[in-house]
Amino acid sequence: MSLKITEDCTSCDACVPVCPNNAISAGDVIYEIDHDRCTECVGADDSPQCQTVCPADCIVTGIAESRETLQARYEALHG
Repeated sequence: MSLKITEDCTSCDACVPVCPNNAISAGDVIYEIDHDRCTECVGADDSPQCQTVCPADCIVTGIAESRETLQARYEALHG
């Protein structure tokens, strides 16, 4: 499942440095997660680190994907 950031985002920047895939960036109003780079930290950590540090609890499940798909994406990104 790749994650998404809701409109409750305060643009605090806490999520950006913990993303192992550089999938999070500032959008026009709130931060955004690049679906093609998000692996929910599969391959890097046991749980999505951005959700762990988000003080606004605004990072939620977006598109449901299998763990295998997320692992393959992580491996493609990190060779």
